[in-house]
Amino acid sequence: MFPDIDWTRPWFDTVRPAFDSLESALAADSFIPAFNAHAARLGLVNDDGQPIRFVPQAELPEGIAYEAFIGATGCVPTRENLHDFFNGLVWQTFPRIKRALNALQAAQIAQAGVGKSRGPARDAATIFDENAALFVVRDDDAGRALVADLRAHHWRAALFDRRAMFGRDADLWLFGHALMEKLVVPRKAITAHVRVLFAPDGFFVLGREARRAWLDDAIAGAIAAEGLTTAGFTPLPVLGVPGWWPDQDESFYLDDTVFRPKRPARTT
Repeated sequence: MFPDIDWTRPWFDTVRPAFDSLESALAADSFIPAFNAHAARLGLVNDDGQPIRFVPQAELPEGIAYEAFIGATGCVPTRENLHDFFNGLVWQTFPRIKRALNALQAAQIAQAGVGKSRGPARDAATIFDENAALFVVRDDDAGRALVADLRAHHWRAALFDRRAMFGRDADLWLFGHALMEKLVVPRKAITAHVRVLFAPDGFFVLGREARRAWLDDAIAGAIAAEGLTTAGFTPLPVLGVPGWWPDQDESFYLDDTVFRPKRPARTT
């Protein structure tokens, strides 16, 4: 199923374990049964404790918002396409974050209804769900300098001069399923909305599965406690991550059609 996905690409490392766990159970015509079997093994639930089940899109009642339906029933309307395939893999990789995002969305809908404008919290949750990446950085002076360069769009300094930090003191985990879908056909300009999280030294000695669980808990807890705003994101052209694309010499990061300078702050 979906033979165009090159699972050797580093940007799919985040969800590859979920894919590997169900690959043999995937049917040629539907991935929903395999997703449901794995969700049951993992004990996935929504914020009300109802089991997460992936159901055909046709089961979403007319006039009911997608997020409200998941919050009320635990059922995730799913189309048999690449976009929803990655969405299901993220549910199986970061279930606590997905649950926290759904709870936030469902609460906003219950409070304000579904109008022409989503409102700032729902906008931020949608961006997070579709296009976020989680950037975990060692909580020390060098880590904070790396993040400062990234936020200032000092691309060469962050991604070339400090490239040795990646994998040792900094980790990027993709989260947004639309972002993953775009990266099936990679282009240099594909950009993620990055959420930065500073982590203690102990995080960086954990195995991959323990890091994933730590991230899932930490980000979900932060969403539940603080909510979300779009101000919390910073852009990152993901093929600029050191080691994620060939020929990343200094000139690679001087392409200002992709690695754009930061816009001056408005004065009025």
